[in-house]
Amino acid sequence: MSVSRLLFFLVVVGGIVVALHYYVWARLVRDPALPPPWGTVGGWAIAGLGTLAMAGTIVSRFVPRSVGSPLMWFVYVWIGIAFFAVMLLAGGDVVRGTFHIGRRIAGAPDDPARRLAIARLLGGGVGLAALGLAAVGMANALRPLAVKRIKVPIARLPRGASGYRIVQITDIHVGPTIGKEFIEEIVTRVNDLAPDLVAITGDLVDGSVEELGALVAPLARLRAKDGVFFVTGNHEYYSGAAEWVAFLPSLGVKVLRNERVSIRGDQGFDLAGVDDWTAKGMAPGHGPDLPRALVGRDDTRALVLLAHQPKAIVEAAALGVDLVLSGHTHGGQFIPWNFVVRLQQPYVAGLHTHGSAQIYVSEGTGYWGPPMRVGTRAEITEIELVTG
Repeated sequence: MSVSRLLFFLVVVGGIVVALHYYVWARLVRDPALPPPWGTVGGWAIAGLGTLAMAGTIVSRFVPRSVGSPLMWFVYVWIGIAFFAVMLLAGGDVVRGTFHIGRRIAGAPDDPARRLAIARLLGGGVGLAALGLAAVGMANALRPLAVKRIKVPIARLPRGASGYRIVQITDIHVGPTIGKEFIEEIVTRVNDLAPDLVAITGDLVDGSVEELGALVAPLARLRAKDGVFFVTGNHEYYSGAAEWVAFLPSLGVKVLRNERVSIRGDQGFDLAGVDDWTAKGMAPGHGPDLPRALVGRDDTRALVLLAHQPKAIVEAAALGVDLVLSGHTHGGQFIPWNFVVRLQQPYVAGLHTHGSAQIYVSEGTGYWGPPMRVGTRAEITEIELVTG
């Protein structure tokens, strides 16, 4: 981490962490007026967890993985619990504030005993609900991967290619809490499907080649009749994209950088891939350029595009792409992000039609940050192309 990024983290992110933990303390400890010694214990516990959330994220980058990984498991689990607590408390405050305004308008007298009872009821309920959501979220995120199967009709697909199967994996996020064992599980599950082609649509890693290269090495055992293809995601550009682009071919993974390849000649289709949108300004010579990938293309051939972010569908539809395969959103991973993501991306999950094109947005194969999923499920996607 550069000095400038470290300073940004400490000042901006640190300020946010302090503010949120103060809010949790105020609503769960101060307002309920916990009796001694629980008020003191609760205050110090929240302060300690907030400090650990900041310090652990930095310290984990400078210690062996055998130390950093357990530390980050603890940190991310707490962050998940705290996030749910903040969301629930904020919702409770909205409801409580609405009733308070109504009582003021009606001229009802202030009742300190009633206010304390509500604070204790809200604090206890939120604490239990946050722990429950975190537990459910962890069980969901860590259960065996599901294989989601979909059929996508493509009018320009030759009849001889109907039934062609692409297995998509995306947003694995190998890093502090996801390691080699998870990659090995993915490889086994994908190979069991005997795909024609494997597409990895970005956010494979959260760290450098030096740190994580050995952990993704099992990708070399992926087997597909027509190869394994990769496009960058935004997290590659936080992790040394140029080094990863150079490293992945050593594992038999073909990186598509604003380029196109022919799959099975006259009886197949074209496959294109573009750099992630985040690349602009982050890596010299990187950035999405779909027109470059399509130079000289025979527009009678079916065209499948790998692009990490769903927003690529707008340009893709205008340029005659039949199907876009994307990830990035994690389906929201857990509420309320499924609603927030819609403000930044045109589609969050599943198969959609956009003009004359179609897009499939995977909910992701791994997770990012807290090892939790609520309302979404990690997936390996088997996409069958059919003539239609």
